[in-house]
Amino acid sequence: MAARRKFTNIVLRKTLDELRKTKSPFWKRVYELLSRPARERVVVNVSKINRYANDGDVVVVPGKVLGAGDIEKKVTVAAFSFSYTAVEKITQAGGKVMHISELVKENPKGKGLKIII
Repeated sequence: MAARRKFTNIVLRKTLDELRKTKSPFWKRVYELLSRPARERVVVNVSKINRYANDGDVVVVPGKVLGAGDIEKKVTVAAFSFSYTAVEKITQAGGKVMHISELVKENPKGKGLKIII
């Protein structure tokens, strides 16, 4: 039997616990992507969000958002972590940033959300 992976980051553990409790297939997929080892976790630049999201979309990044590139669209981005420049660029474009656990409480069924990997 394989040993269960233990994360030392308490915020990550609590986020994974919240995601594990949901019944939604969307949040189950986010759980799978976020529970990967750190070197396999998703890292997305702001330019990729700009490319694949439309105005008013709610986007989930199961990892970290970095500030490379530009964003012109007003999107709500939920991620595990953000770089300082990514937060600045998203908010300057009129968007909103939040932690994944906040979005789970707002939208427990995961309807109308997009995952960007």
